[in-house]
Amino acid sequence: MTTDDGGHRETAVAALAERRYEVAGDAYTRAGRRVLADPRPDADPFADDEQGWVGDGLAHLVTAALAYRVADRADRATRRAVEGAAIARDLENALSHPVQQACLAALVADFRVAGGLDGADDAYAEAVERFEAAGKSIDAPREWATTPLFEAAGAPIAQVARGFADGEIAVGWEELHGSDPDDPGAFLAERARYRRRRFPSLVERAIDEGHLAAPRGTTEYATDRYECPACGSADINRVAGAVLCLRCSRPTERV
Repeated sequence: MTTDDGGHRETAVAALAERRYEVAGDAYTRAGRRVLADPRPDADPFADDEQGWVGDGLAHLVTAALAYRVADRADRATRRAVEGAAIARDLENALSHPVQQACLAALVADFRVAGGLDGADDAYAEAVERFEAAGKSIDAPREWATTPLFEAAGAPIAQVARGFADGEIAVGWEELHGSDPDDPGAFLAERARYRRRRFPSLVERAIDEGHLAAPRGTTEYATDRYECPACGSADINRVAGAVLCLRCSRPTERV
C-alpha cells in the first residue's frame, strides 16, 4: 500500500500527457495536500514515523511548482514553493531522526529551485552539513535511503531528468548516493550535493523547452499493441492508470 492522494496524481499525469501544465500543477497541489493531511490510515502526519510517508506529499508539491514553471506561471510556482518549504520545515517537529531532518532540509532546497526562489545553494549546503552531522547516528544508510521519505525526495529530479533522456532513467541510485555506505554521512550527503549540481539546470531546461515528462512507471519496449501518434514509438510507460509513450510522455494508442 502506498499513500492516498485521492486520485489527484492520476489527474496530474493525464494533464502532463496532454501538455496542460497548469492543470497538472493544480492536480499535483491537490495530491500533495491530500497526502500531507492523511497519508495512510496507519500514518499520522504529525507523529514520529521512521518511514516518512508524508514525503510523497512534499514531492507532489515540488512537482506542482515545476509544472507551474513550465506553464509560465512563475507566480503560482513561487507560492507553491514557499508553501512546501514551510511545511518541510514544520515536519521536523514530527520526523525526529537527524537523517530525516537532513532529508527535509534538502527538500527545502528543492522547493527553492523548483519555485525560482533565492537561497537554494545555501539550503543545499545546510542539508549537506546536516547529513554529515547525522552520520554518527546512522547504522544502516541504505535502509534510510529506501524509506518512502527518501524515495519521494529523489522523485522530482528523476522525473524532470527523464524528459531529456528519451524517457529512460536518467537519475538512478548511483547518481544520488556516495560510493561508500560505510561512511553514512557522506554516502547520504551526496543526495544533496548531486541535486545542487543538477537540479537547477534541469529545471531551467524544462522551462526553456516547455516540457515536463510524466514520472516513469512500468515500461514495455517494442510492443506490437501500441504506437504513439505523436512520435511513432512502440515503447510504453504505464503510470498512474495511463498508458503513455515512453519517449515523449504523450498518450499512446492501440494498434
